[in-house]
Formats: sequence, C-alpha cells, structure tokens
Amino acid sequence: MVPDRVLRAMHRPSPNIYEGELAEIAASVARDLKVIAGTKYSVAMYLSNGHGAWEAAAANTLAEGDTVLVLGTGRFGPAWGDLIRKLGVTVIDLDFGLRAPAEPNAVEEALRKDTDHKIKAVLTVQADTASSVRNDIPAISAAIQKTGHPALFMVDCICSFGCEPHQMDEWGVDVMVSACQKGMMTPTGVGFVFFNDSAKAIRDALPRVSSYWDWKPRSEPEQLYQYFCGTAATHHLFGLREALNMIQEEGFSNVLRRHHVIAQTVWAAIDAWGYGTEISHNISDPNARSWGVSAVRVGPHEGGQLRKWTEHVAGCTLGIGLGLADLDGPRGDDVFRIGHMGALNIPMIMGTLGTIDAGFKALGIAHGDGALEAASAQIATLAEAPSNVSGLTIGQAAE
Repeated sequence: MVPDRVLRAMHRPSPNIYEGELAEIAASVARDLKVIAGTKYSVAMYLSNGHGAWEAAAANTLAEGDTVLVLGTGRFGPAWGDLIRKLGVTVIDLDFGLRAPAEPNAVEEALRKDTDHKIKAVLTVQADTASSVRNDIPAISAAIQKTGHPALFMVDCICSFGCEPHQMDEWGVDVMVSACQKGMMTPTGVGFVFFNDSAKAIRDALPRVSSYWDWKPRSEPEQLYQYFCGTAATHHLFGLREALNMIQEEGFSNVLRRHHVIAQTVWAAIDAWGYGTEISHNISDPNARSWGVSAVRVGPHEGGQLRKWTEHVAGCTLGIGLGLADLDGPRGDDVFRIGHMGALNIPMIMGTLGTIDAGFKALGIAHGDGALEAASAQIATLAEAPSNVSGLTIGQAAE
C-alpha cells in the first residue's frame, strides 16, 4: 500500500532540480535511511528497482572472473546469483531449498574449504519475498567471521527493510541492498545500496567501475545531480521524505513491533485454517518466517482459484506463488501469498483475512474454523505494553 500522505507529497510540480529544497531533502533522506539500516557508513541511491540495486552492489565489489557464494533459500538469492553470473562472475550455489533458511554451519564449512580465498563475497537475503523465509543474518555473519575468511557479506533486505530489525554494522554486514517499495511505502523506482569501509576499499581497488552504477559520487555528492548520476528522482524523494516522516511520527520501534504483531496475526489465521486440512505455512518454523510476507500452501490449484475469487469478486489482490513452481516444491497455483508490510493497519489485515476466509467458503476449499477469532486475539496484543523489539530514532525532516 502507498499511503495517501505519500501520494499527496508526490503530487506537485517539479522544483529547481539543481539546488535548494531538493538538495536538502535528498540529504535528509540519505541520513534517515542509514538509521533504518543500522549503519554509520555510506548509502548510494539509484533510479532502479531492486534488481538495479543488486547490479550496483556487484559493480562496485566484483570483477569479471571473481567467485561468490550464494545462499539459496527461495527465489531471490538464486536470482541475484544469476544476475551476477551474467557479469562474468563465477557463482557457487549453496541451495537450502524453498522451505528452510540458510544453515550457518554449512556456510562456515564452505568457506573453510576455500583455502585460497577465491570466494570474494557471500550473498543472501534477509527475507525472501517468494518463499517468505527469514534468514538469521547475525548467525550467518558470525559463521563467516569464525572462519576468518575475508569475503564480503552482502545482504538483500528489499523485503525486510523497515519491516523488521536490521543492524548492518552490529551484525557485520558489509553491503546491504534495498528499495523504496514495501516497507518504505513509496512507489517502486529507487534502489539503495549501503556499504561500509571494507566494501568501499574493494571498490577503490577495482580496475573499472561502471560510471552509472559507481557508488562513490552518489554517496559523497558535491552537487545534487551526483546523488542520481543526473536528474534526481524528484517525486520519489518527496514521497520518501514523507514516508520517513510517518515512520518518525509512529516511532521506528513501534513500526517494527506493529509488523511483528501483524505477522503473528496472519500466522494465527493460517494455523486455524490449516487444522485438519491441506492448508499450511510454506515455512513451518515461526522463527524463520518473514515479518513482511507469508507464503501459504493449499491443495492442488486452490491457490489460483482463491486469488481469482478474492481479486475479481472482493477486490483484494493476493500474491502469486512466485518462483515456487519448482520440481521439488509446490506448483505455483498451489500457493498464495499475503503481504503484510509497510502501510498496514488493523482494518486492512482483518479485512484481508476475512476476504480469504470468505473465498475458502465460496469455493468450497476445506479449511479449519476460527481463523478470524484467532487473528482477533492476536491483534489485541497491540494494546498491551510495548514489546522488547528494539528500534532507532529517525531524524527530523529537513526544513
């Protein structure tokens, strides 16, 4: 969802694109994005979607002939590896399937075998948008550090950014990529790459870096145009500034807690639907589930039938089984996904769950009873005392 406040902030004529207000907004957006990322280091912004941010991260850290280790836990880790492979980089796939997180011990073992340190980076996602798995980033980082291997640790947070905690510096992440959609509540179009001094040194040692993807001028701009290697993402900056204002007003720790509670609300409904039926979580372990999206397995073809009903009858669009039509996994129409990230409140999530429940009944899909009651009981915890989910303070908007 894109909040009305963000849309209204974007609905205005372009200002002077060379100086003044826009430069101040760009600087404040960059500053506050780093707070959400949990880093004191650098951020570069790109006119791109998440795939562009992937390529930007690779362009500044890898050269043709390098080798990377990619941890596959769904669709998007392997997809990042495929993109990098096309740049002439050798990709070692460590595949954990479509229903489980990466195993830190397996990462440690793979790096210990690399005695010549050919592996230049380890790549993974914090949360996979397709499978809804959540990787334990601190544990994977600890496994890398335990080996003493010099590989950079690079993490895709496109699904998790602003939805669940990410402490880039504290967790030992060298490069993190994200984008303005999902948790940042802004229309797709701007990608972010955060990087520390170790990654910066790698970029400085590369023989060639693409002029457009180069993160150095974007992260150390002397003039406004350098933030975006040309004309700024003017209206996206207006939207991002307003989205960050909204996060500041709610309090970032409260934003994280809201996502956690709403995720648990969705999980409670899925558990109830699944009692005695084929309906189940794609990720069985609650500790390994994304706080921003839930992939749900149903009977043959029932996911496709449900999605058509909820969209065309009730006006509620559910996610497809993206990338899960695998030989070792369910067919794509045996899965649907519920997004619960960003601008989401109690009426929205309860309305979504109620629509799904109605769809099951209308289509005669076997499902357990009591899903909405279970969800209501969980959502009621929002009124309880604050949880121990930690957060940081977002700075004030530039005047």
